[in-house]
Amino acid sequence: MLCANNILAKEINIYSHRQPFLINPFLEAFTNETGIKTNVVYSKTGLAERLQAEGENSPADVILTVDIARLYVYKDKDLLASIESKKLEKNIPQHLRSPDNTWFGLSKRSRVIVVSKDSNALESIKRIEDLSDPQWKGKICSRPGSHVYNRALMASIIAANGEAKAEEWANGLVSNLARRPQGNDRAQVKAIYEGQCEIGIINNYYFGKLKFSDDPKQREWTKNLKLIFPNQEEGDRGSHVNISGGGVVKFSKNKKEAIALLEFLTNKKAQNLYGEINFEYPVNPEISPTKELSSWGTFREDNLQIIKIAELAPLAQKIIDRVGW
Repeated sequence: MLCANNILAKEINIYSHRQPFLINPFLEAFTNETGIKTNVVYSKTGLAERLQAEGENSPADVILTVDIARLYVYKDKDLLASIESKKLEKNIPQHLRSPDNTWFGLSKRSRVIVVSKDSNALESIKRIEDLSDPQWKGKICSRPGSHVYNRALMASIIAANGEAKAEEWANGLVSNLARRPQGNDRAQVKAIYEGQCEIGIINNYYFGKLKFSDDPKQREWTKNLKLIFPNQEEGDRGSHVNISGGGVVKFSKNKKEAIALLEFLTNKKAQNLYGEINFEYPVNPEISPTKELSSWGTFREDNLQIIKIAELAPLAQKIIDRVGW
């Protein structure tokens, strides 16, 4: 039996770094639309090594992950197929996909500044670079710099300002920390609520997850907070973004169906789901952010080639180590 898009109904196997509850709504919608069933192997770590060990015998067809550095590991290990898809080229801006069509950004998240509404930082901080200003000494909270989200941010600052100025910025940031870098992004929001600091650095979607959390305590954390999307003024580069993304496995036995999944994830239905479920921004320029995301403020992204973030990550880590972030 042929499904709506003339692909013979089959199954595809997905190796995912994204938790099942985050991607199941997308996969159910994909199956409903195409008739293609999906099977998911989820693991936080080790999937690239598993795929490499399996080689041609791997059952995997698609990789789904978050953060360009994690996605780039698969490219670096030569585990992804170069594919042709006019839909993906149309739906994904060139700076958010690989030059050789081996990996593709599927949604965006911005690394934003979260500030207590009572802080004068709300009016004073306009750029990510402002976080190194000595006036914020003892007022900033952050997870460790070595986490992939902060390492990517550091890489974006290197790309914009060069290594020397980026290290100067990182030194200033560390001097301004209210406490030792610790916890995840949620922990920074909690610390602001508890008065340990006034300013934090988080991925934008954590704000949404906390604001609509099942835990009333977490919802309370967000009530006195505002988001600052940095580097938004005219002539500036825009806020640093990272991606969730995916690619087709090099030895996939079902490449046509695997491509169909990636294409589906960039269409209107799936792009809206990224916003509604995960509070992530669409990569497809034809699709507007959800009403909730739009209510948080104007967002203009840094159009840096996202591959540069992966390439600069090792240098970013060296700076992070040197300054003790």
